[in-house]
Amino acid sequence: MVIRIRKSGATTILDLNGPLMVGDSELAFRTKIQELLQEGSRKLAINLAGVSEMDSWGLGALVRHCSQVRRAGGRCIFFAPTERVLHLLETTHLGLVLDMAESEAEAVSRA
Repeated sequence: MVIRIRKSGATTILDLNGPLMVGDSELAFRTKIQELLQEGSRKLAINLAGVSEMDSWGLGALVRHCSQVRRAGGRCIFFAPTERVLHLLETTHLGLVLDMAESEAEAVSRA
């Protein structure tokens, strides 16, 4: 997984590209979230448009790491999921648990 970081005002945007599954990709995501929290980032918008595949471990990672951001006093909003990822989120009802937005602009305005 490749994770590109950029800023929009006070919001840090993470562009995820590649599969988010058990192993290296989940580890890269976890490590990046921890680094951003240590650097003081508390408003995160996570772009799921480039996530090609996701397994149950990847779904769990979204929940775990979003909870970690909330415990640190922050906000984590996911946006632009692919059809495949959106289907997984709807099937597992995690779309109701995670803070989701349709677009980057909406995610940044709500972060």
